[in-house]
Amino acid sequence: MFSRKIKIKYVSVLAAILVAVMLCTSVSAESMGWYCVHVKDHRQPTADARLAEVERHGGYYIDHNNTSPTAESKVVYLTFDAGYCNENLEKIIDVLAAEQVTGAFFILGNLAKSNPDTVKRMADGGNLVCNHTYTHKDMSDKPIDELAAELKRLEEECKVSAGVEVAKYFRPPEGKFSTQMLDNAVKLGYKTVFWSFAYADWDNNRQMSTDKAKAKIMENIHNGAVILLHPTSATNAQILGDVIRELKADGYRFGSLDELTGEQNA
Repeated sequence: MFSRKIKIKYVSVLAAILVAVMLCTSVSAESMGWYCVHVKDHRQPTADARLAEVERHGGYYIDHNNTSPTAESKVVYLTFDAGYCNENLEKIIDVLAAEQVTGAFFILGNLAKSNPDTVKRMADGGNLVCNHTYTHKDMSDKPIDELAAELKRLEEECKVSAGVEVAKYFRPPEGKFSTQMLDNAVKLGYKTVFWSFAYADWDNNRQMSTDKAKAKIMENIHNGAVILLHPTSATNAQILGDVIRELKADGYRFGSLDELTGEQNA
């Protein structure tokens, strides 16, 4: 009788452990969409608890070391998601060079294959060329081998077509992610970078006016901001120079993702 009770208890414990493992696996593979709510008075936004989990899995979205809105010296990080090339993208690269600032371009395979000279211009200007996957496929629920194939294919295209090494920074297509995907990216040597500010700039047929777009950026800017812009936007191409100059005048400098993620001190 005694041994039977022990056996029943043992089976119960195993069952509880199995359920816990299944629940953890389910949560880690759950697909989520990244966003950050804008706040007033140039304060840093805070991601909600579920989304803030990215920072426990090798992800970044803001600089927690630079937070004060009244500091004499403040920092922002310019990042761009680029799936294809047009004249606006070329103008954005020109503006960055003219203003002597750099950013990070998360690019797709189509851009690297079709416009290698543009990718080379990005890198030659001191900008980071980063990984947005090759095909812009949702990777949040994919096994590590599929993620590895997408990242590697983009790396190889950039190397062969443009002679450019891809920096080990990854931005998930459409901001879709799971903690499992983040962990897989880490295993593949990548750090995942989201954003703390973005606005609706991606549709070339529905561009915000330059005045409204510029006001939206400047009203929501904050110390430690990771800014996401789409460089194919006509509005962004027109306002970026003014935005950079105004930020400089307000005491901002433009940091690198190496600074954001601690790679400069590694």
